[in-house]
Amino acid sequence: MSKTIETLDDVVIRFAGDSGDGMQLTGTQFTNTTALVGNDLSTLPDYPAEIRAPAGTLFGVSSFQLHFSSWDILTPGDHPDVLVAMNPAALKVHLKDLKKGGVIIANTDAFDDKNLSLAGYEGSPLGTEALSNYQVIEVPITKLTLNALQGSGLSQKEMVRCKNFFALGLMYWMYSRPVEPTEKWIKEKFGKEPEIAAANDKALKAGYYYGESTEAFAARFEVKPAQLKPGLYRNITGNEATALGVVAAAEKAGIPLYYASYPITPASDILHNLSAYKNFDVKTYQAEDEIAAAGAAVGAAYAGNLAVTGTSGPGAALKSETISLAVMLELPLVIVDVQRGGPSTGLPTKTEQSDLMFVTYGRHGEAPAPVIAAATPADCFHMAYEAARIAVKYMTPVYLLTDGYLANGSEPWLVPAAKELQEIPVHFRTDPENFHPYARNENNVRPWALPGTPGLEHRIGGLEKANISGNVSYDPDNHDFMVHLRAEKVKGIEKDIPLQEVYGEQSGELLVVSWGGTYGTIRSTVDRMRKNGYKVSHAHLRYLNPFPRNLGEVLKNFKTIFVPEINLGQLAKLIRAEFLIPVVQFNKVRGLPIRSAELEQAIKDALGGAK
Repeated sequence: MSKTIETLDDVVIRFAGDSGDGMQLTGTQFTNTTALVGNDLSTLPDYPAEIRAPAGTLFGVSSFQLHFSSWDILTPGDHPDVLVAMNPAALKVHLKDLKKGGVIIANTDAFDDKNLSLAGYEGSPLGTEALSNYQVIEVPITKLTLNALQGSGLSQKEMVRCKNFFALGLMYWMYSRPVEPTEKWIKEKFGKEPEIAAANDKALKAGYYYGESTEAFAARFEVKPAQLKPGLYRNITGNEATALGVVAAAEKAGIPLYYASYPITPASDILHNLSAYKNFDVKTYQAEDEIAAAGAAVGAAYAGNLAVTGTSGPGAALKSETISLAVMLELPLVIVDVQRGGPSTGLPTKTEQSDLMFVTYGRHGEAPAPVIAAATPADCFHMAYEAARIAVKYMTPVYLLTDGYLANGSEPWLVPAAKELQEIPVHFRTDPENFHPYARNENNVRPWALPGTPGLEHRIGGLEKANISGNVSYDPDNHDFMVHLRAEKVKGIEKDIPLQEVYGEQSGELLVVSWGGTYGTIRSTVDRMRKNGYKVSHAHLRYLNPFPRNLGEVLKNFKTIFVPEINLGQLAKLIRAEFLIPVVQFNKVRGLPIRSAELEQAIKDALGGAK
């Protein structure tokens, strides 16, 4: 008999299992299919730092959370409605986050004595009072997968590895998703391994039809497509968007793109993505270390490329001397810092707003550099493009801050038309008449003179340069002048960036000031509070050095400035130092996005409970 179909506005699902259970793949496939259906969505992948943590242990649990809806959403959700637990460790790690009354789909085959012991259970929690607050649906996923794949020609180990597709098929049925997009993906992915392709496809369908045939599910659900702005959309991660942003910038500028990096979590996917764009005159270089990558990028900038180097916090530290050299040379360079938990190796697979102070000040000497930050996975495209525009126009290194949540998270991206993108004019100096390597235009920008251009020979290097001539200079007055000049050039960028906008009342009781990947949580929290009568406004900063030129006036229009960050108060310190105003801080450094519920309570506390 066909099941009743109930309509929901939104759902939060979390797939969780051992790091070898394919949870990231499962979540990604569900996400891609959901994007094709037309729902708005936001994702939160979460995986262990170890390449292969011991199977069945708590610290080996990998998860993928997806929030999808029929309306515009900004976050992956605080708490899942559904937890797909592939083993006891996954249940134990994630049960605390599940909503009361939420659904647990448990792979009962994994709840044996060994796995229960590894997870710290004395006995199975299934069927006990411990799970009485939840709807528990017990499914022998491993056994059902093996039954479906009998006669496939695969070993038992290979058949067991297909169980994630069984779980995926079951969730497709439960939420009325089509299986065809994943069937197509399986055929393309495993085209050279037809037996593996056939087994995964069969497991996917077995999971789907199990949902239809079993009596364990009284109903299935449907989430209608979201009413998004008309246009061409694709689902995109932050790292994919960053890669496309710099490719688009190089195309718009009419110069080659050169990307140099050393593999580092969570930035490596930028290199992987860019390596596929050779047809757009993109050159990628995997260097032997971070210092070499930065040096190669500076060389590429000197030779007339749009030069980009990507990394995370530890690599940014290693690159810092070379970035100081780029400041002295006054060459365009984009440094993408995909922030992660620190210090040192820290939490390499977790998110954090850890590097704002470092990229603002973390170079020797007076070495100013612009700093901008993306707000969402899709916004990584626009801010990568903007970083390139600023770098080329002002002949300066520019830091682009993203973070682990943005890099790995995904959302629908409205693909812009090329004509909508701001122009990035490039002017290489070719005329030797009256050429001076450190002469300036109206923006205090020196000419970009490529090596080998007749008559434009000039000195380069890290030693201080004389104004105009570019000769090496140890003159105290010249050094003082050049230090101020480089600072003025960066400060002058404020006239070329948008004024700071405020969401909500333009003055009043409390302004939430945020930056980076906290945007979605904060905007949705402010929205909810405003609907409930609280006088709360929101200003999200994308430009952090220099700040928008009207930011000081914006801040003075509010009685309380409230700054939430996934650090111990780095933007709060910068605001206090720049504008000499008090700031209320809210800081959580858990390696995860800030939760909306706890942020709302903190804002209410700052307001004294008053609406």
